Amino acid sequence: MDPSGLLEDGRSAFAEHRWGDAFRALTDADAERPLAAADLEQLATAALLLGQDVAGIDLGTRAHEAFLGVDAVGAARCATWIGLYLEGQGDDARANGWLARARRIVSEDPSAEAAGALLLIPAALGHLYSGQPELAARTFEQALVIGRRFHDRDGVTLAQLGHGQAKIMLGDAAGGLALLDEAMVAVTAGEVSPVASGIVYCSVIGSCHLAFDVRRAQQWTIALDHWCGERPDMVLFSGQCQAHRAELYRLHGAWTDAMAAARVAQDRARAGDWAGVFGAWYQEAEVHRLRGETEAAEAAYHRAGEAGYPPEPGLALLRLAQGNVRIARSLLREAVEQADPATRRGLLAALVEVELAAGDVAAARTATDELAAATPDDAMPLMRAIAARCEASVRLEEGDARGALGALRTAWASWQEVDAPYEAARCRVLSARAWRMLGDETAASMDAEAARAVFSELGALPDLLAVDALPHGGAGSTAPLTAREVEVVCLVAEGKTNRAIAGELYLSEKTVDRHLSNVFAKLGVSSRAAATAYAYEHALL
Repeated sequence: MDPSGLLEDGRSAFAEHRWGDAFRALTDADAERPLAAADLEQLATAALLLGQDVAGIDLGTRAHEAFLGVDAVGAARCATWIGLYLEGQGDDARANGWLARARRIVSEDPSAEAAGALLLIPAALGHLYSGQPELAARTFEQALVIGRRFHDRDGVTLAQLGHGQAKIMLGDAAGGLALLDEAMVAVTAGEVSPVASGIVYCSVIGSCHLAFDVRRAQQWTIALDHWCGERPDMVLFSGQCQAHRAELYRLHGAWTDAMAAARVAQDRARAGDWAGVFGAWYQEAEVHRLRGETEAAEAAYHRAGEAGYPPEPGLALLRLAQGNVRIARSLLREAVEQADPATRRGLLAALVEVELAAGDVAAARTATDELAAATPDDAMPLMRAIAARCEASVRLEEGDARGALGALRTAWASWQEVDAPYEAARCRVLSARAWRMLGDETAASMDAEAARAVFSELGALPDLLAVDALPHGGAGSTAPLTAREVEVVCLVAEGKTNRAIAGELYLSEKTVDRHLSNVFAKLGVSSRAAATAYAYEHALL
């Protein structure tokens, strides 16, 4: 009997995904009369989804105890979910205790075998995250067999998810993505429990990024956003959703929107979605870095690192931008060395950039060749773009400008295909360098100006300054301005005398006179005023 109707209200609200209403009604019903195990399990789930993890674990513990002696499968299932949740939070001691209890129940009671699929998931994840994807794949396959035998939709779906992730780590992106899609079908069909659904959504999107599949990541991010939108009071997974949105906004050049999504993700993380902490702060840090806001980027990377994951390659690239090439190189080499194969592929492009900055062209070539070997002919556009740009960067340093241009055409077209304006503009800068090496100043200027326009619109100050520092040639020039000549022109435009310029650049006045004479000859001008006008017209300042 439920004379007050609170229990039925709570059950109905839970079925309709109104977690706040479910939590309140079931809590009140529990105060009237202690809830049965299944209702306690729903109350615990509602608490976790609302970001109340302490209450959720306590209620899950009560549900587990209520199942003991009555329903061994339920007792083992509750113990496993508590263990998984605590493991995700990094509370390994308590997690191991709960998982050991679940294993004991299954081993002692044959009727609890149906919980075996779910119980294999944490073991398989342990293999996956400790760098043993082959063993993880086999364990997930075992879970899949058991889950199908007992019609355990959560177990089957999580096993498909994990098996797909293992395949991606092993280099089988197509096979892995197919399994992820199959897991998502079960989720979108409503066949999977709420917590398992959120895990699958967020993990699938992250795996799509590992596989360089931007389109799939975008499609599932939209689906996750819709799923979270239908559950407005849900906290768990909502921060992760916003962090995924921020990552896509950043890629597509909507940096203001990316920052806004990252800030919402941080708010949701503070409200209880602890798994969204890293992505929320890392995406903010990336936008700050690209804008040249180094202090803010530093602080945000630090906050991301507090979540327990190294903020790479972003932090290493920040160190590079700060001129700390040695530290950047050390950070990236360590990250690449410790990464699983899929994560390693995502770090190689940054490693190439840092190795080139360090002047180690041979090391950059090695990393580029590794990335090329991992890029099949039918690779995703994003992966093609990254591999081709790395190839072009190294070819430029090897003196092969013509070969670099061929690779850049592939890279630029692929970046355009995934709608990544910032990355496409970076290709235009490399093209400008290649054309100048080949003596075609007109083509070089066109590419440099096109890149400059994009950087200016995005607010990418470091890249804007870098492209402005590229050697420039005028209509009457026989050669582009050197970097030193650009510095001299800029100081002339600031109204400095030759003596002042010499003091600032640590040169003799005679050397400054020679640089200025060369500038006049190359630009086809005869006065400091004309050189100043050129500097403003070509945005050298």
